[in-house]
Amino acid sequence: MRTVIAEDHVLLRDGLIRLLGANGFEVVEAVDNGPALREALLRVRPDVAVVDVRLPPTFTDEGLVAAVAARREVPGLPVLVLSQYVEQLYARELLADQSGGVGYLLKDRVGDVEEFVAAVRRVAAGGTAMDAEVIGQLVGRRTAPLTTLTPREREVLELVAEGRSNAAIAAALYVTEKAVGKHISSIFAKLDLPPSDDDNRRVRAVLAYLQAVA
Repeated sequence: MRTVIAEDHVLLRDGLIRLLGANGFEVVEAVDNGPALREALLRVRPDVAVVDVRLPPTFTDEGLVAAVAARREVPGLPVLVLSQYVEQLYARELLADQSGGVGYLLKDRVGDVEEFVAAVRRVAAGGTAMDAEVIGQLVGRRTAPLTTLTPREREVLELVAEGRSNAAIAAALYVTEKAVGKHISSIFAKLDLPPSDDDNRRVRAVLAYLQAVA
């Protein structure tokens, strides 16, 4: 599985290379800054990328910005973000992308090798891997419990959490896109997720689901 790593700390970068290499990943490129990351992602188009949020030259959210930009050009490019903090603006944009293959973990989770490797594999397969603490910060306010959903609505929400589009969900469940749209509208209503200028309801619904199953 071809992998790109972006991490500016030499020891952690080398550690990630060794850890992933020992678990069946082929690290084809390892970079230490935002511009190099974007170039590598677009040129290599890896099976998965493991990206530190804070990279040179700004040491703010350079890695996340580069990852989001690359996914705009290569929809569905699998990216697992690592950070010591939750960068809410770009994290929401990353999760709002319905192409799937996204993850956001706090760096101390790397210490649990089995869990970390499983998260990388899940993202590479097009799924979602979210840190419980990240979910808590992004959700912000309490969301209505998933117990209010019907079994079919939970099924739809699970597929949304996997990053599938309405068309893909319709195909998987052998229903029409219109039916999926109605289910999703009902999910938004039951989870108390009204339209908003600054929140993506699909993202918040996914976060609510991930928080419930964590």
